[in-house]
Amino acid sequence: MDPGSAGQNPELARVCLTVSQLNRAVSGALQAEFGVQRVRGELASLTRAASGHWYFTLKDSGAQVRCVMFRSRNAQLDFAPRDGDEVEVTATVGLYEARGEFQLTVELMRRFGAGRLWEEFLRLRQRLSAEGLFEAGIKRPLPVLPQRVGVITSLQAAALRDVLTTLRRRAPYLTIILYPVPVQGAEAAVRIAAMLATASRRAEVDVLLLVRGGGSIEDLWSFNEEVVARAIRASAVPVIVGVGHESDFTIADFAADLRAPTPTAAAELVAPERDALLREIVARVRAISRGLERRMDERAQRLDHALRLLASPRAPLRGLEGRVADLRARCGAQARAQLRQGRATAAGLADALLRARPAPAQGLLHLAELASRLQAAQRRAAQLRAAALALRSSALAHLNVQGVLDRGFAILRDASGRPLISTAGLVPGAAVEATLAHGTAELVVTGTRPAA
Repeated sequence: MDPGSAGQNPELARVCLTVSQLNRAVSGALQAEFGVQRVRGELASLTRAASGHWYFTLKDSGAQVRCVMFRSRNAQLDFAPRDGDEVEVTATVGLYEARGEFQLTVELMRRFGAGRLWEEFLRLRQRLSAEGLFEAGIKRPLPVLPQRVGVITSLQAAALRDVLTTLRRRAPYLTIILYPVPVQGAEAAVRIAAMLATASRRAEVDVLLLVRGGGSIEDLWSFNEEVVARAIRASAVPVIVGVGHESDFTIADFAADLRAPTPTAAAELVAPERDALLREIVARVRAISRGLERRMDERAQRLDHALRLLASPRAPLRGLEGRVADLRARCGAQARAQLRQGRATAAGLADALLRARPAPAQGLLHLAELASRLQAAQRRAAQLRAAALALRSSALAHLNVQGVLDRGFAILRDASGRPLISTAGLVPGAAVEATLAHGTAELVVTGTRPAA
């Protein structure tokens, strides 16, 4: 017996159906009557279950209907729907038999009206990309430590409050200049492009933030206009774009020097935290100190090695060795004193910077300059000491007796061991000792001649 035929035959209407039979018959009748339908409405009560299935309500001003979209279908979407989005779905009309609820089983979903806009978006992106407008090589570098930041957005936008709050928290020293423009509507794109040109012409900021909160593709369409993309690239000031949510992409994102996923993220990118900058300065000062210490140790090691290479006899050099040792000690003491003074100066500047909340950026720049000057002074001092050491080492080499002997000369001594510098006192038959480069020789005087 077909329960669905009961409505056509009065006799069959007297048959008592179970609830399951009734719901199954109604579900089959709905599917047979309506099949697959395209329905437009506003999303509400969207729930993403642990199974991956989506449950939501589709509504308009006069009615609503419950919907389900299974995981195998919603995984194919290229956007993340949210409550309040107006969408168009392709769905089968039926009944959820277990609860007897009328529902749509959604097969496809897209933003309402997004099809034409999406195609236009893709065409413009492809054309501008072919022109090279999005090439990484033409992106302008962002300032490492900006002092003045411009914000282009609507004065009524929630994004403006988020950006200002983030900048005040992370970098209270920044000067912020607002460039108000409408971010939605028929004239918004032209107004945004004109404001970008104005900010570029004034050249009163180091970087520009072009921001707007989230919305549908229609709401964000001003940022998909060609005139905005070209104005971004024509700007003499670097531009960071933070429009919509992380999943939203616009033509302005591709044209920007840097794309931020949200307006808040854009503010974080442009304003490094003061504490992080202070930590970096301390780390750099420590690195400079360690580098100077290593250089002094290396120079001391080279000096020790040079002293070990000095050949004997060493007797004529002992006085000079004492002078070298004294100079070495004085050089080391002076270098350590300068290093301690530099560390104390850097520490004092860092403390002053911590206390100078209104304008720590000036302190940072001054400290960086002092650190650079300290490093240059240490480098010059080390060069001067190295030159002095090389000069004294050269003098020591000239006084090295062994070097004279190696050139073919000899030292003559009489029987008592005194060096001979004259023939006076020498008689034939006298014994003389000759010290050569390698060994000694016993000689006998056979005759003398007076000096010419």
